[in-house]
Amino acid sequence: MARTPLDLDDLVEHWTLLKDEQALVSGKRGATRLGFAVLLKFYTQHGRFPRGRFELPGEVVEFVARQVQVPAAELDAYEWSGRTVEYHRAQIRGHLGFRECSVADADKLTGWLAEHVACKERRPEQVQVELLARCRAESIEPPTPGRCDRIVGAALRVAEETLTARISAWLTVESTERSRPGRGRRPGGRRRTR
Repeated sequence: MARTPLDLDDLVEHWTLLKDEQALVSGKRGATRLGFAVLLKFYTQHGRFPRGRFELPGEVVEFVARQVQVPAAELDAYEWSGRTVEYHRAQIRGHLGFRECSVADADKLTGWLAEHVACKERRPEQVQVELLARCRAESIEPPTPGRCDRIVGAALRVAEETLTARISAWLTVESTERSRPGRGRRPGGRRRTR
């Protein structure tokens, strides 16, 4: 599917480095300077880090590269895995007031989703949209896609189990006995008399 090119207004609004962001970038050079800048602006725009160069439109890279005075081609030398990018991510999270998603965070997110979202919405993709919005509201870096799937799956399961327990609590013993096949009937289909 073709992507709509960004116009200058979009670039200026979403990809311009602010003064405090320029200060963060100032101590870096070359590919690390440009890589850090696009990571920072991508995170502020999308609420997560890019998975690689392929997620960054060419016009965005060019626009940010001009601001940090590094040739756009330098981004090809940026290492998307390893200590440098992990350090950059930690700096960006700290600057923006976000934290990585811990096991305790994932458990809380699962409970919140089960109670507030998955009890009404059963489509996993819609529950995931709410998960990502909640992460942003709680200043939590969104988990990896696989971990998001597990959190959403767990929330849907918990919501279903909760609903089943509530419905079961409403049923009387007599109604559950009548609903079981083979209970309360004699061979031949006639009801037993007591």
